[in-house]
Amino acid sequence: MKIATVREVKADENRVGLTPAGAEAFTERGHTVVVEAGAGIGSGFTDAEYAAVGAKVLPSAEAVWAEADMVMKVKEPQPEEYRLMRADQILFTYFHFAADEGLTQAVMASGATAIAYETIVEANGTLPLLTPMSEVAGRMAIHQGAKFLEKAHGGRGILLGGVPGVPPATVVILGAGTVGMNATKMAAGLGCLVYVLDINLDRLRYYSDIMPNNVITMMSNKTNLRKALAEADLVVSSVLIPGAKAPRLITRETLANMKQGAVIVDVAIDQGGSTETSRPTTHKDPIYLVDGIVHYCVTNMPGAMPLTSTLALTNATLQYGLLLANKGLHQAVLQHRALRSGVNIMRGQVTHQQVANAFGFYYMPVEEVLK
Repeated sequence: MKIATVREVKADENRVGLTPAGAEAFTERGHTVVVEAGAGIGSGFTDAEYAAVGAKVLPSAEAVWAEADMVMKVKEPQPEEYRLMRADQILFTYFHFAADEGLTQAVMASGATAIAYETIVEANGTLPLLTPMSEVAGRMAIHQGAKFLEKAHGGRGILLGGVPGVPPATVVILGAGTVGMNATKMAAGLGCLVYVLDINLDRLRYYSDIMPNNVITMMSNKTNLRKALAEADLVVSSVLIPGAKAPRLITRETLANMKQGAVIVDVAIDQGGSTETSRPTTHKDPIYLVDGIVHYCVTNMPGAMPLTSTLALTNATLQYGLLLANKGLHQAVLQHRALRSGVNIMRGQVTHQQVANAFGFYYMPVEEVLK
């Protein structure tokens, strides 16, 4: 199989879909790897490093897409890449289809098979390809929240950890999954008063067992959410329904009850955002204010830490990419339940229920498409 990776064209995205070490894992198994010139530069990998492990470096994205049987990326194809997708290709990347009907229709029209990192689910319920970037995003959320709480950015002018004689900030974490766990660790470590809200009582019990005393768990409901948001200096929203659009938990009306200059970091923005007033932003222009509340809604947060993020991502994606390359699409998908759960679109059909639900499209199980 010909495996390809290209330079990411999404704004401020410096990650790359395959490291030189990952490329070598494919070439040593007899596969061909093609890489767009300069694809790895943002993450610190040179063309020479790819060439040294047997990859073929091509001068343009068009040349790479034209040769590829499987394209391993980081972010969803951008509009300028739609014309490059082919019916006989596997696209293996983050897609977040439920937040983008135009992308969904473009991939359906191409006939390509879209396998979304974020919907690959193992038998134990874990999301192995979402986890590494969620770890990065969760930790970054506290860094970014601390920065934009500065008065110069419209924030409250409060130091997260406080100082002797001055209390620390109050941080509210919505969602106790991987993003929430990592954000909680960072905020708690700084000495913040941290409230964690989730609908999973067992998960909250786990937090209570392992977190320090400055972490307080609360069942997520409208009453508790209103109380917590009224106290918050920083809110990190990480709610997730795999493959589906994020639920809107924070309404514009709620903003009126929050402290002026409080910051919302909406990590769920990749899936449409969990705040009514959220809209996608970029690393170059990351924030905006609504009713005195700072909104940070960057859709590719880990892209700001490309070396760490790329290494962590390839560590997770490589084994699944090798399954697809070694066994071929049909056999790999039929034999491996986790990969099957990652197939969102195949042969123009939507094969993930949540994506179909998001737009009212017809849903067809992968097994039916492969018949």
